[in-house]
Amino acid sequence: MRRLFPVTDPTASAPTPVDRDWTLDELAEAYAYPTPTTDSPRWLRANMVSTLDGAAQHDGRSQGISSDADMRIFGTLRGLADVVLVGAETVRLEGYRPARARDAFAERRAAAGQTAAPAIAVVTASLNLDFSLPLFTSPLVQTLVLTGAAASPDRIRDAEKAGVRVLIAGDGPGVDADRAVGALADMGLVRQLAEGGPRLLGQFVAADVLDELCLTVAPLLTVGSAQRITGGPDLADPERFDLAAVLEESGFLFTRYRRIRH
Repeated sequence: MRRLFPVTDPTASAPTPVDRDWTLDELAEAYAYPTPTTDSPRWLRANMVSTLDGAAQHDGRSQGISSDADMRIFGTLRGLADVVLVGAETVRLEGYRPARARDAFAERRAAAGQTAAPAIAVVTASLNLDFSLPLFTSPLVQTLVLTGAAASPDRIRDAEKAGVRVLIAGDGPGVDADRAVGALADMGLVRQLAEGGPRLLGQFVAADVLDELCLTVAPLLTVGSAQRITGGPDLADPERFDLAAVLEESGFLFTRYRRIRH
């Protein structure tokens, strides 16, 4: 892996990026969350992968367009997060399981006052989920479900019976993105990571609550009609993000973009 941006040696006229193996500690430093402030008490980043022609999936899953390096970064981002937000459809398609504790991040998480692994927070209006799955019945850290006030009381009871904590983050059937991230921050879950799917990420962008996008660009063309990394209605004005960093390995680009705040 090599760093393409930012250039770390400002005295070099044309620095040559060094291609080498990165340790998990180095990746953790590169992707460290900013320190929370009064003005920015929480930080929501998203981690997505896309092909050169814009596909966020192949055969309905993201695994087919990923790589070993992408999975190392995926694991690093989870190792740094307090909570992972994911849409119900992605839970079903990707076969989500509980986040696991990793020895490589144990000391760092303990020093930051974090639990051994991030909590998984599933965003769903219908609660159409199989609450008998390990994600809900046997997580290392209690799984959360974010839903709207109009959600079925029976489904809420099913979730709670399985050991899930249900948070109401919307006045109607759906979830309000701003209230969702705020509710998690109120629980002390301020280092937030969204892993999709496209509809959920589109809601975060539309609500102007996404602070950072970690986008892996895979050197692949898939054609087809796969979804993009975001879904939903057009924005009246496109949201502008600044390039923060670029890493590269085997033709895969690992980019980070941060929201421009005025």
